[in-house]
Amino acid sequence: MLTRDVLADPVALTRALVDIESVSGNEAEIADRVEEVLPEWLRTERFGNTIVARTELGRPQRVVLAGHLDTVPLHDNWPSTVEGNLMHGCGTADMKSGTAVALHLAVTLAEPRHDVTYVFYECEEVDSDRNGLKILADNRPELLTDASFAVLLEPTHGLVEAGCQGTLRVLVRTSGKRAHSARSWLGDNAIHKAAPVLRSLQRYRERIVTIDGCEFHEGLNAVRVSGGVAGNVIPDECVVEVNFRFAPDRSEADAQDHVREVFEGFDVEVVDSAPGALPGLDEPPAQEFLAAIGRPPRAKLGWTDVARFATLGIPGLNYGPGDPNLAHKQDEHVEIDKIVEGAAVVRRWLSK
Repeated sequence: MLTRDVLADPVALTRALVDIESVSGNEAEIADRVEEVLPEWLRTERFGNTIVARTELGRPQRVVLAGHLDTVPLHDNWPSTVEGNLMHGCGTADMKSGTAVALHLAVTLAEPRHDVTYVFYECEEVDSDRNGLKILADNRPELLTDASFAVLLEPTHGLVEAGCQGTLRVLVRTSGKRAHSARSWLGDNAIHKAAPVLRSLQRYRERIVTIDGCEFHEGLNAVRVSGGVAGNVIPDECVVEVNFRFAPDRSEADAQDHVREVFEGFDVEVVDSAPGALPGLDEPPAQEFLAAIGRPPRAKLGWTDVARFATLGIPGLNYGPGDPNLAHKQDEHVEIDKIVEGAAVVRRWLSK
């Protein structure tokens, strides 16, 4: 139960949320519990298992606090346990500790100095089409677009990680001609013809870009190679899957053009693409947030839903108690003092 005492303590609230099993697609119970405790001073709407709760105080600026409700599948790491300063369990770091911070403030801070839109959303850990924030942005963008800034409470170990990288996956194909391996000269080996693709990747020098004082390190890497027919057949096709993590000063189109240039002369098929997000740290709410935390920001090396806000014209950053290196691991855990610190930082930012 999310009692008043639990809601008043972000640590107890984290543990209570972790102990509600909510693997992606099974968020109904946790969404019910969140919805029923949201106070009357918030205008609340629910879309599936995504909940939007807004203050309507007429403040000059509005900000978003967003956290997802789902977790990856359990792996003998549920329910939660506590050992000293560590809370163990599925979702402790990614990202029920961050979501708990947002929910704690939603029910205890009635008059923040900015109007706040709280978003508790489903299906972040699975296919993009099921992502509750994407569905909300596609169908009810007006619930988000009146905000000037967003904080996504993804795990950052208590540091500001600004913006995010874009990501692109392509398939680079080579083709040949099948033949019996005993008479290989009658064929054309597609796997051998992929050697220049791999050499291009070996020679590639990643770009490092500094934006708003944050260093984004790009990367272009083969992540899968497939080819071959049988142990006695010269293969007629080979596919190298390549992932490009690009700095947010490139658009998706720029990133695709760059990859096609690297693999000029080869068949390149784009199979997945998502834009990055610029840090946007010159916005007044971002400057206030950095002042509240008192530590310099760093780039988000990875893709997060901050990019969805950027697509809507809303700059944002990532900030949460958990360690991102522990996300999805069996020994996932969060430091209790990081939860306390995170709640204090966000409260300090939003308080008059």
